This record gives sequence, structure tokens and C-alpha cells, in this order.
Amino acid sequence: MIQLKSDCLIFQTHDGEQIPCSAEWVVVELMSDGAQLLDPEVVHHASAAVLHYFKHELGRQFVAIGEFALALEKVLRGFGLSVYAEHPSLTAGKAAPLRVLESNLNELASNAASEGFELVFFPQLRRELKSKLEQSPNLLRFHGLRDCVKQLAGTGRWNRRCQSLDDQIVDFLRSCWETEPARRSCALMVV
Repeated sequence: MIQLKSDCLIFQTHDGEQIPCSAEWVVVELMSDGAQLLDPEVVHHASAAVLHYFKHELGRQFVAIGEFALALEKVLRGFGLSVYAEHPSLTAGKAAPLRVLESNLNELASNAASEGFELVFFPQLRRELKSKLEQSPNLLRFHGLRDCVKQLAGTGRWNRRCQSLDDQIVDFLRSCWETEPARRSCALMVV
């Protein structure tokens, strides 16, 4: 068997044909007209991440185009982009529409500010994450992070304490999310 380049996989089309090619070529073919609307660097890194996932983490050399496209769609949506894998080879097994739940971190901080700031905020944030995950979303999006941090820090301008608190909140959400069994079917986004 011929060894593939490191950035290539063997893609299987809907009619069973196997084509060795780079992930970026598949992305260009799948997205066609929509490709120029996205930042090329974001698409490049996202396709490289999906290729790495299939090739190194799953140890696969063969991937169905539809499977690759759906994984890439999930990654790009994780970046907050509205991307849909609509290709003739994907329409047969199309997944259900993406279910997105949102939570406003600034509102949670407002509730916590009247009671005890960070001491109340973090347990409240954990409860919010759990309650949203119980609703089985595909994407859980926490927004308003910057305003939330400034409110909890009691400042109007961004400073080192704000950056530290920002990092703590994101790390806390990630660690809580990783302990939840429902996370396997859900992506977490914090902005």
C-alpha cells in the first residue's frame, strides 16, 4: 500500500469510491460557494483538527465524506459559525437540527452580586450548567463573559485581576462540563 501524506485520508464517497486526498480539498469541495465567506485560516485549522481526530485519535485511514463533513461542521459551529454540511452525499443520513441553549453570564453575576459575589457565583454557575445539560443541547453557549468579569471584579476597566477571573471562570466551566456524562453529545462555548 502507498503511504499517504500526513495531511491526507482516504475518503469514501456515497457511491463507494475511495479517493485519497487532503482534508482541505474535501472542505473546498463540500463548501464550494460558502468557502470564501469564512476566514481561510479558521477553515484550515478546523480541517486539520478534524483530520487529526480521525487519523490519530481514532486511528482511521478511511473516512466517509459525510462523516468528515459532519465532524467539521461541529467544529466550525463550536467557533460560533453558522455552517451546515449540505452536500448530496450527506442528505440521506442528515442529523437533526442543532439544538443550542444559551446562558447569560452577566445575569448570573448580577444575581451573585447582591449575595456574595464570587462565593455565590461559582456554585450558581455549576447549577446553571447542570440544568442546561439536562435539556440535552448539542451546543451550550455561555455569553457575556467580559461584562460578567468586570461586574464580579467591581471595575469598569479591564485589568490583571479581570484577566485572572476570566481564566478562572472558563477553567471552572470546562472542569464542570468534563464531569458531566451529558457532555458527550454537547459542545461548550464561552464568549
